[in-house]
Amino acid sequence: MTAPLRSADPIVVPVELGARAYDIVIGRGLISSLGVRIRHLRPGAKVAVVTDSSVAKLHLAAAEATLEAAGVESTRIVVPEGEGSKSYATFEKVCEAVICARIERGDLVVALGGGVIGDLAGYAAASVRRGLDYVQVPTTLLAQVDSSVGGKTGINSAQGKNLVGAFHQPVLVVADTALLDTLSPRVFRAGYAEVAKYGLLGDATFFAWLEANAKDVFSGGAAREHAIAVSCRAKAAIVARDERETGERALLNLGHTFGHALEAGAGFSDRLLHGEAVALGMALAFEFSARKGLAAQSEAARATAHLAAVGLPTHLKDVPGGVPRADALMDLIAQDKKVKRGKLTFILVRGVGQAFVADDVEPAEVRAFLADKLSEK
Repeated sequence: MTAPLRSADPIVVPVELGARAYDIVIGRGLISSLGVRIRHLRPGAKVAVVTDSSVAKLHLAAAEATLEAAGVESTRIVVPEGEGSKSYATFEKVCEAVICARIERGDLVVALGGGVIGDLAGYAAASVRRGLDYVQVPTTLLAQVDSSVGGKTGINSAQGKNLVGAFHQPVLVVADTALLDTLSPRVFRAGYAEVAKYGLLGDATFFAWLEANAKDVFSGGAAREHAIAVSCRAKAAIVARDERETGERALLNLGHTFGHALEAGAGFSDRLLHGEAVALGMALAFEFSARKGLAAQSEAARATAHLAAVGLPTHLKDVPGGVPRADALMDLIAQDKKVKRGKLTFILVRGVGQAFVADDVEPAEVRAFLADKLSEK
């Protein structure tokens, strides 16, 4: 593992997708360069900035100021904060607002916010006028290391998370790490789950580095930016090889099959944030793998111990208000996007850094495992 880069150095991570390649730019204070970057990327373009009510109070003025200074005309579109905005109703409002702002095909949508805004704005960009380009300006750790990269956009259905959407790559990602200073400790922890995921799924050396340096990642500075850059490089490499998740990219869903079901079971509410659900899902994936004899119990204990050490949930009893019974969770898992012709697909592990795609997992085995976990005190 290379030493952390100096925090003053902007880091550029390319996402190699041929004619649709784009850069992820990582560093402190980068939002001040947003206007110039957009002007160079699309000279003369107008932009529609999509954000939520909470982010608007913190960062919208700075974004609009840099756009104005660069001579870029902008319109703001503000939606309510939270997972509830990833809905048909809010998607319609955003699309209509983009059209009303007379955003044309040569213009841009800017997604200023966390994963919800990135998914929502990206899907609106994919849909309006049969496709507009968009720029991601992620404001949460989770969005900076995961959801802003790779082109997955979408909204939730009553049947499950992210079941309606499109693959639509951004043309630029500007990850200003200074924006993370405004996050609550809980939201930052939730984002850290996705950082840990990259080590757990395919980079045991990075996971060991996180075990030794997690406190520095949480406190900020060079270690934080290094962790973000390593995570982005890992995702960019996988996306470049498997953009539409026909193979290797499925590994990025480690913890997500269990996690999405738990999120839906919690009503997509603040009872369980997405990153918290992923952390819990990864702990379950490691424990299920150990139960099947695929991984040593010590590996599952190691993964779970690190997630718990930083304050993430690792047991079903950790979810406030509880979770649905095993049968109800199985119904939600059956709606997961990774189900193929009714057969369950899970991302399981042989150890830390050794994830693999397991097709045709026996539903009865999963149900029995969940029932046992639910019975734990």
